[in-house]
Amino acid sequence: MKLTRIAKVAIATAAAAGLAVSTLSPANAATRSTVVLVTSNQLTGLNPSVTNMNLTFNSEVAYMQGFGFNYYNSDPKLIENKLFGSYKIVSQKPFKVQYTVNKGKVWSDGTPITGVDLLLSHVTCSSSYSFTAKLGDPTDNDVRPAFDSLCYGGKYDSHHVGLPTLSGDKMSVTIEYDAKIPDWDITGPGPSAVHTLVHLAEGKDGLQSAAANLAAKAKFEKAFFDYNTKLMKAAGDIWSKAYNITTVDESTNPLLLVGNGGYILKSAVTGQAVTLVLNPKHVTNPSGPKTSGVKTVVFRVVGDGTAAAQALRNQEVDIYQGQPTADSVKILSEIPTAKIIGGDQAVYEHIDLKAGTANGISEPYTGPFAGDSQKARDLRTAFLMAYPRDEIVDKLIKPINPKAVRMDSVLLLPGEPGYADLVKNSGVSKYTKGSQSEREAAALAMVRKHSATDVKVNMLWGQPSNARRASEAQIAKAALARAGFDLNAPGRSGWSSYLDSSEYDAQFFAWVKSAITQEGNTDIFYSDGGNNLVGYKNQTVDKAVELLRGTLLSEKDKLAQYLIVEKELMKDAITLPIFQHPGVTAVNKKLQNVKPNPLSPQLVWNYWEWKYSK
Repeated sequence: MKLTRIAKVAIATAAAAGLAVSTLSPANAATRSTVVLVTSNQLTGLNPSVTNMNLTFNSEVAYMQGFGFNYYNSDPKLIENKLFGSYKIVSQKPFKVQYTVNKGKVWSDGTPITGVDLLLSHVTCSSSYSFTAKLGDPTDNDVRPAFDSLCYGGKYDSHHVGLPTLSGDKMSVTIEYDAKIPDWDITGPGPSAVHTLVHLAEGKDGLQSAAANLAAKAKFEKAFFDYNTKLMKAAGDIWSKAYNITTVDESTNPLLLVGNGGYILKSAVTGQAVTLVLNPKHVTNPSGPKTSGVKTVVFRVVGDGTAAAQALRNQEVDIYQGQPTADSVKILSEIPTAKIIGGDQAVYEHIDLKAGTANGISEPYTGPFAGDSQKARDLRTAFLMAYPRDEIVDKLIKPINPKAVRMDSVLLLPGEPGYADLVKNSGVSKYTKGSQSEREAAALAMVRKHSATDVKVNMLWGQPSNARRASEAQIAKAALARAGFDLNAPGRSGWSSYLDSSEYDAQFFAWVKSAITQEGNTDIFYSDGGNNLVGYKNQTVDKAVELLRGTLLSEKDKLAQYLIVEKELMKDAITLPIFQHPGVTAVNKKLQNVKPNPLSPQLVWNYWEWKYSK
């Protein structure tokens, strides 16, 4: 059950096992109502709003199964989905926004969608609701709340006032905020099939009758406004755990698969493929744009970029986008039946260091980088000084994109307005001055002040089959050895679920932006934020994030707050960006209207427009 709200960043995973060619029929032999995509990711769960499930591929699969009030196109521009409903400001003081579902919209099991289906967003995003309903403390690192949600500590949590109000016809929900907050139009609720959540909490194992579904929805509505701890706790347990599955087949409870998108999930084979089929209710009563003839979408998991490119050459797949290598790009450019679509990606690789215990983790982090002592800060600084970012860009990225540059801002991509000023003033120069060998020597001297032997560091980066990430790890291991660090960095299956683990001291992966907001990705470093994976606590950063989150600012004032955040990050040696991911998408020439979006979901944002030429 995905909350169809727009998140700001998702983890761009790069995980997968290979797939035998015989597992799927070639795309050119399939009916022209099937699209096969290569993905380097594997499904880790059906609910990307749960902690540790906010992964790009999870979100792509969920996106195709659910429509909400808006989405981003490839410009990128926010588009209001008027087929589903509408939203408007109904009061300036106090600031109130009303969200209305169009009458007649239905879930894939035929149950009407109403304003009641918008109320779950409040439950999963409001700490005050969790406290009042006795569902747990979202800030407690030892005990997860009933709803293990990423949304706690976010903008909605910080600025909503009281409970949402439901209109008399139950088609509209009105939410009051303490001020006209930035990006209010993407802060509001999304629909969730709450009747299925009640059925699942009551132990039902199949689709129910229309009357039972309406009764379950009424039960949820009453429980919501009554703060019914028993029912909400049971619902929270389902919401947080039951959707964390990687296999979907005939034995899967169909209540887990109810949605209102263009497609519904038919099957998922762990590490191999995910198949979605057209939602019949979307054909007759769409909650969003109508599809153009594609009846089946298959995500085929192939972890190696060269193998994925070969699959496109063999016409076993229709769309390729992954973490390309120089070899895979060469293969793609030589495929006569495919076309390459360029474009920038709002995806950036970065290296993070643990500073403390991540939110929601009970096992304390006690590694070499823990805390704010001079030793911990020196070791973090030395590690980042020696990290071979230039070598990684030169060897792995420039062969794909000759114009690639090393990234030096955490909050802005190269070329964005304000990037140069941030880089000039943030203090990142500490990690860029001199040559790589000079920085390694300075780092080694800093390490030896605190340790006569090399400092052991466990680093997380991805699946063993990811060739580009494996190469990054090897380059880093060699450079850091010269700086006094003994880097242990093997690939790990299911790596993304360990990003907040106290087992690791460092990690590199990619964040992908999925919305354009004033706050940007600063919330990654917010003390109580759901995406703070490194246990970083800094009051100066928190104040800047809260201002960005809650007060409309000019562009100049926004960038001033960005600079405050970046200065603290550089001073405390928490993170460094490495490179912006090169955008390489190759498509079967017969498949039309594939338009990569710089934001997530990059490929599937307009799946309804896909069609084959005759």
